[in-house]
Amino acid sequence: MSAVADHRIVRNSTVGTELTEEKAKVLAGKLGVRQLKGGELLVKEGEADQTLFILATGKLAVTSKDAQGVEQAVYTMKEGECAGTRAFVEQTPRKATLRALGDATVYTLAPADFELLIDSHPRLAFKVMRALFRVTHANLSRMNRETKELANYITKTQGRY
Repeated sequence: MSAVADHRIVRNSTVGTELTEEKAKVLAGKLGVRQLKGGELLVKEGEADQTLFILATGKLAVTSKDAQGVEQAVYTMKEGECAGTRAFVEQTPRKATLRALGDATVYTLAPADFELLIDSHPRLAFKVMRALFRVTHANLSRMNRETKELANYITKTQGRY
């Protein structure tokens, strides 16, 4: 994979769902490209880095420390998914660690580069922010569903256990 983000991958990602080919090319021009080897750390929980990540190829392990400080698996990212939406939007420290599971390519969007798009391509910026909202909403909905299922399991209601 080249050191330039592929606009087709961007367009097929969760961030690019509403983008035309032209808009995807503009966004791709603002993205950095990181090549990771298996096991390589992309970002560590607690870091101040607010970069948004789009997984172009490969898989990333998402882990977080539990109350005892032990790293626990949270999720495995697949191609096209993005990570770091909260840190990117809220400008707060990372809540999870991201590590490559095998070779991976990750596109990066720094907040400063995105802010340039707000001025030069406001409709593109709006569509990216709307996509980030959808990603965040889907994650929240999944967590609420899992919490309800766990509560049902514990109280043994609304299901067969």
